[in-house]
Amino acid sequence: MAVNSPLPVAADLTPVAGIEIGFAQAGIKKPNRKDLLVMRLADGATVAGVFTLNRFCAAPVQVSKANLAAVHGGGKPIRALVINTGNANAGTGEPGLAHARATCAEVARLLGCDAQQVLPFSTGVILEPLPLPKIVAGLPAAVANLRADNWFNAAEAIMTTDTQPKAASRSVTIGGHVVTMTGISKGAGMIKPNMATMLGYLAFDARVAQPVLDELVKYAADRSFNSITIDGDTSTNDSFMLMATGAGGLVVNEASGPDYEALRDAVTELSRNLAQQIIRDGEGATKFITITVEQGRSLEECRKIAYAIAHSPLVKTAFFASDPNLGRILAAVGYAGVDDLDVTKLDLYLDDVLVAQAGGRNPGYQEADGQRVMKQAEILVRVTLGRGDASATVWTCDLSHDYVSINADYRS
Repeated sequence: MAVNSPLPVAADLTPVAGIEIGFAQAGIKKPNRKDLLVMRLADGATVAGVFTLNRFCAAPVQVSKANLAAVHGGGKPIRALVINTGNANAGTGEPGLAHARATCAEVARLLGCDAQQVLPFSTGVILEPLPLPKIVAGLPAAVANLRADNWFNAAEAIMTTDTQPKAASRSVTIGGHVVTMTGISKGAGMIKPNMATMLGYLAFDARVAQPVLDELVKYAADRSFNSITIDGDTSTNDSFMLMATGAGGLVVNEASGPDYEALRDAVTELSRNLAQQIIRDGEGATKFITITVEQGRSLEECRKIAYAIAHSPLVKTAFFASDPNLGRILAAVGYAGVDDLDVTKLDLYLDDVLVAQAGGRNPGYQEADGQRVMKQAEILVRVTLGRGDASATVWTCDLSHDYVSINADYRS
């Protein structure tokens, strides 16, 4: 059960002009489930993405990066995306690359474009061959039901260990034009930047120049999908894509000015919503935890400390148990790798409770106050370093018995 994250409502997910979505039940891992997805983009659309930094990146990641690079080199624009769940096509060597390219070729044949205009994505078990015949057999059905209002089905079709689909829509008026945006994401475990075992797709109907979209996707990712962690494991298949369909009235050709900034902020807000839905649905999660580190000398050191706290199994299990064993947080701060940190200037807050002051226990702190906060479903951890103006925020969850059970049984 996701933490304070209601199930998306299909009727609330707004179609975005310039993109159609179709799905199929291809039986990739299990029968009778949505596991294959096709997105078709209209002429005039631009696409940009960020991908995992795992050196063992999956075959579809390699092919998608190559096809996007071809666009930057003057090639034809991207016209379709194809996503499968149930198999990651990672750790599959040259055969895996051939299967990813063959998937693109089949989508291209069905849609009447070039294979290089298709971006493939996969998620699921690593080190198993992609069942290409099942995907090829399922693609005609996915193409046959291409529709603008299939966003909820799309969110379901990319799930793995997720307990519920993740999706959201927003509309915002920019420069006198209403911009409609809808996105989906998936992920529940193996979540850590950069990026996570996650897939994220966000479309909006503005026309955005390719260099501008390339900058926008990095900005939004850094403040959303690259600021979450469940278990500290960086996956092989992570991908976050922005699709500007160009079907609306807003045109943005420069990464500056009020129109760009308004679009950037709206896209980032929706991306953050989709990223936080992943954390709220973390494998076995019972708590949603925000960790903010303030008054640092640099963003880098603030993020180091925030992630040290967020990745600590001792901290995460304490949150699961609602046990205010908060010295574990101070220990994580201390080993985060900020060598010249003066701990005598550090304060630690748990929501509104001042736990540690000037590097030591706050004389007024009562464990009952800490336990009151720890029992909440949503918790804020705030650390002030007293050494600068930089700050960073990351989102994580607790670590429960169910996380072990889910991952012990994942392949069965």
